[in-house]
Amino acid sequence: MQIHLSNTLTRSVEPFKAIRETENLVTIYSCGPTVYNYAHIGNMRAFLFPDILQRVLRVVGGYDVRWVMNITDIDDKTIRDSALGSAAWRTEIGEQTSDLKQNLRRFTQFYTEEFVSDIEALLIHRKGFYQMPFATDYIPQMQDLIRRIGAKGFAYERGGSVYFNVGEWRNADKYGKLFNIDFENFQEGVRIDADEYERESVSDFVLWKGQKEGEPAWDLEFEGKTIPGRPGWHIECSAMEYEILGVPFDIHTGGVDLCFPHHEDEIAQSKAGYGVEPVNYWCHNEFLEVEGEKMSKSKGNFFTLRDLIAKGVDPVDVRWLMFSTHYASRMNFTFGGLESGRKARFRVQEYIYDLWERSGGTITPSGDHASAQALRNAIFGELANDLQTPKALAELFTFVNRHPASGTDAAEAASVLGFLKELNEIVEVWQFTPRPAQTLDVPAEVQQLAEARWQAKKSKNFAESDRLRGEIAARGFVVKDTKDGFALEKA
Repeated sequence: MQIHLSNTLTRSVEPFKAIRETENLVTIYSCGPTVYNYAHIGNMRAFLFPDILQRVLRVVGGYDVRWVMNITDIDDKTIRDSALGSAAWRTEIGEQTSDLKQNLRRFTQFYTEEFVSDIEALLIHRKGFYQMPFATDYIPQMQDLIRRIGAKGFAYERGGSVYFNVGEWRNADKYGKLFNIDFENFQEGVRIDADEYERESVSDFVLWKGQKEGEPAWDLEFEGKTIPGRPGWHIECSAMEYEILGVPFDIHTGGVDLCFPHHEDEIAQSKAGYGVEPVNYWCHNEFLEVEGEKMSKSKGNFFTLRDLIAKGVDPVDVRWLMFSTHYASRMNFTFGGLESGRKARFRVQEYIYDLWERSGGTITPSGDHASAQALRNAIFGELANDLQTPKALAELFTFVNRHPASGTDAAEAASVLGFLKELNEIVEVWQFTPRPAQTLDVPAEVQQLAEARWQAKKSKNFAESDRLRGEIAARGFVVKDTKDGFALEKA
C-alpha cells in the first residue's frame, strides 16, 4: 500500500518513495534522549511516534526498515550533572572518580538503561532498532565533519571554540528550510556556545566547544591548531547519520521543538560538510500537554512513565492513548482519557475473545473473507495516509459495532482475527489467546495496582513493587508471581 507522509521540509503531505526502493529498504533516524534524568511522557510521545511509523512502514508498506535512535550522552546537561560533586549524581551509579570521561560514561549509561527499561514498558522494543549509538563513540567522525566544514569555508575558530558561519552559509544556501526564521535579529559574527537556544538567537552556532575547567575533553585538530574540548550538540546527529545510514537517508523524526535550532543546524552543517541534502522527509510530532496545560513541575503536572506506574497506570494504556491521537496534533494527556482509553482497549480485547470462541481458536488471513479484507483496506488505508490513527480506530469500532462476534460464522471470525493480529503488529496492545477463566471478582482498582506492581518489578524498581504489594494486601488481595506474569487471590 502506498504510504503518504507529512514532510516538514516541503510543508505538504507527499507520497513516500524510499531512496533504496529497489532494495525495499527505508532508513530512519530519530533524535533520541539526552540521558541525564528520567524521560517524561512528552519525551515518550516523540519516541512512540517513530515506533508506530516504522511499524506502519513494515506492516502496511511492506518495507524493511533500518531505524536508528541516538543516545545524547554528551551535552551541557550531561556534563553538568556528571561533574565532580554534582548533586544529580546517584548512589546507584557508584562512587565518582577523578576520571571525568569515566564519570560521564557511567552517569549516562545508568540513565540509558533506565530509558531502555521505560520504552520497553511502552512496548518500544530494543530489538526494533538497527542501532542505538552513543554520541561519545562517534567523536572522531564529528571532528572529521568539522574539518570538512572548515575546508569549505563555513567554520572558524574563535576563543578556543569552533563555530559554524551562518552568514557565510546564507550566501551559499538557504538557512530556514524547516522553520520560518525572522532574520531581523540576526547579527553576523555573534556566536552562541549553548547547545540549546531560542529562535530569537539566530547566530553562528558552536561546532566544537573549548574545554572549561572540570569538563572532560578531547583534542580536535583544526586548521593547524590543537583545540581541547568537546562537540556541540548539533554536530553529533549529522556525523552519526552519515556514518551509520549514509546521506541522504529517508526519514528524520523528532518533536516540533527540534525544528529550530537543532534540525535546521543539522541540515546546514551536513550539507556544508558532505555536499548533499541529508534527509528526504522530515517528520515532526506535536507537543503533549497534561490536563490542558503545558507540563511543568511547578504546576504538579509533570510526569515520567514511572510516576504514572506508581499511580497504578498500565503503560499499555499510555501507548494506546498516544496511538489514538494523531502525531501531528497537540495531545491533551488526561487521567480521564486514560480510563476511557482503557475501556476502549478492553472492549476490543473482549471482541477478540469472542471471535476466538467462534473460530475455535483458528486464525486465517484477512483475505479469506470479504468483511475482514474490507476492514483491512479501510484501517490500513488510514494508517497509510500519514498515520491517521484516530480515523483508523474509528473504522475499527464502527466494524465492531456492526459485526458482533455472535453474528459471524467460524470462517469469518477466523479471518477477522487474522487481520486484528496483523494490526496488533503495529498497535501491540491485545492478546490472542482464549478468554482467561473468571474465577475471581477483582475490582478494577486492584487489577490496576497489580499491573503497576508487575511493571515496577520488571523495571527492577523493587521498592515500588513492595509498596504496591502492600496496597493490594490492604484491599484484601494477595498477588503471586507466575512464570507468565502474576495472579491475584483473595487474602
